Amino acid sequence: MASPSRPKKPVHNVHNGVGQLRIIGGEWGSRKLSFPDVVGLRPTPDRVRETLFNWLAPYIAGAKVLDPFAGSGALFLESLSRGAALGQALDASNVAVASLKEHLGTLRCTTGQVQTADALRYLETQEAREFDVVFLDPPFNQNLLPTVCALLEERQWLAENAWIYTESETAPSTLGLPGTWRLHREQRSGRVYYALWQRTAESA
Repeated sequence: MASPSRPKKPVHNVHNGVGQLRIIGGEWGSRKLSFPDVVGLRPTPDRVRETLFNWLAPYIAGAKVLDPFAGSGALFLESLSRGAALGQALDASNVAVASLKEHLGTLRCTTGQVQTADALRYLETQEAREFDVVFLDPPFNQNLLPTVCALLEERQWLAENAWIYTESETAPSTLGLPGTWRLHREQRSGRVYYALWQRTAESA
């Protein structure tokens, strides 16, 4: 979920307080789902999502996926549609979580779990499980990325060669992310930077 101060992303067919997102590929490809028009909540644009999942194509099937700032659920649902083995989504908004739970029911998906939670507190206090793919699209202008990424490393939430996707208002090189993460791909659209990182073995 995004804060009101972040750069706006394109909104798809928003009307009467409801927006629509489209699942691009996989089992539920072309399905359109509504999401609440919560202030600041914007799905990752279709074009960016398509590019990201092209990058992740060899790795998403069978993966364990974590989305700590799920928002509309666009990335989370796309990953499950494309064969992720299980997914855990979090969001601080009860409204966003209720909407995402409804979508999982509509899609008859039993491999995704969603709960209302503050991402930082959750990663800090819950028993860690290793995830293969993590989507990080936190509110901008709150310097959350370095903190959440450090928690993922320190609390051992990441599989050995995990993939981590980030959206940020500043260039990936300025984020100060863990030294064991290698920048794999990046893209910029307007004022938003999209990047995919791979966790590598720690240096000796």
